[in-house]
Amino acid sequence: MKRVLSLTLALALCLSLFGCTAGTSESSSSLASESSASAVESESSLSQPESSAVQESQSSAVDTADLGTATVAALKGPTAMGMVKMMSDDAASDSPLYDFNIYASADEITPKLVQGELDIAAVPANLASVLYNNTEGQVQVLAITVQSVEDLKGKTIFASGKGSTPEYALNYMLTQNGIDPETDVTIEWKSEHSECVASLAATENAIAMLPQPFVTTAQTQNENLRVALDITEEWEKLASANGSDATLITGVVVGRKDFVEQNPQLVQEFLSQYEQSVAYTQEDTAGAAALVGQYDIVPEAVAQKALPECNITFIKGEEMQAKLSAYLQTLLDQNPKSIGGQLPGDDFYYLG
Repeated sequence: MKRVLSLTLALALCLSLFGCTAGTSESSSSLASESSASAVESESSLSQPESSAVQESQSSAVDTADLGTATVAALKGPTAMGMVKMMSDDAASDSPLYDFNIYASADEITPKLVQGELDIAAVPANLASVLYNNTEGQVQVLAITVQSVEDLKGKTIFASGKGSTPEYALNYMLTQNGIDPETDVTIEWKSEHSECVASLAATENAIAMLPQPFVTTAQTQNENLRVALDITEEWEKLASANGSDATLITGVVVGRKDFVEQNPQLVQEFLSQYEQSVAYTQEDTAGAAALVGQYDIVPEAVAQKALPECNITFIKGEEMQAKLSAYLQTLLDQNPKSIGGQLPGDDFYYLG
C-alpha cells in the first residue's frame, strides 16, 4: 500500500502553568478555581494514529537494506519520547538506518542542521519557519511534533524557551487577556526546563511554565504543586474567539531539503517508523516508559506518569498544513521576526 507522506507529527507539548500552593491562600484559591481538565481532553480533536497492526503490515513490505542512513536529532522531552520505540528497534537491527542524537536545547541543533551535520531534526515550530526563510527554502517541515489568566498579573513566572514557541505562546495568552508581558508580570527566562523546576522548588508562591514531562518531574519533587492553567486550552479558546482554527504547535520535525530530495525512500521509512513509535507510546505506556528511562530522557517512573499527558499524536495531509500555517499566521501577527519575517511558501510543507 502506498503511504501518504503529506503528514505531520503533532507532539503537542502540554505547556502548563504551575502554581505553587506554598504561598498565600488567596493566590492559591484564585488559581485553583481556574484549574483545567486534563491536557488530553484539550487535544481531543487531533487525529489519532492508525493501529499498530496496520502500520506494521505496511512497513514490513519495505526493503531497508539499500536506503542509506540519516543523522537525526531530537530534543529531550516529548519529541524524543515519541521516538524511543524506533530508536530501540533501530539499535537492534542488523542494518541500522539512523544515528540518533538527543539534545537539551534547540540552540545545539540549529547550527548542525544548517551546516549539514544533521539530516532530520526536531525543532520548535517557529524556528523551522525561521530556518526556511534564512536558508532560502533549504529546510522542509516533515512533521509537527506537538490554564483564570487574569490572576497572573503581578506574578513572577519562570519559563524556558525565550525566542521560540513558549515565549510567543505565553505572550499571546497574556496580551489577549489584557496583561502586558513587559510591565504586568515578571518573566524570568531560564536556559532549560530543569532550571525552571529548580527555581519553582526554591521559591515560595512561584509560578512556572513547563511542558511535559517536566510537569510530572516537578510534581514528584513537590506534592503541593498543581497545574493552574493549560496553555493549549487557553490558546485554543482565544483562537476560537478570534475566528481562527490555529492549534498551539510546539515542535516540528524538519529535514534538509537536499537530503529529503535525494533520499525519498529513507524519509518515507523514517516517517512510517516514527508513526509506529508514536502509536507505541499510546498503546504500551509501561514499555515506552522503560525505553524513555533507558535512553535517559527522564526517569522511567516520571515517564510512566507523564506519557498519558504528553499528547503525542499524529496529523497528516491537508489538516497538517492548515493547522501549522494558521499557527504561524498567529505568530506573524504578533511578531514577524518570530517566524523569519514572512510565512513560508508551500514548498515548506513536505507532501511527498
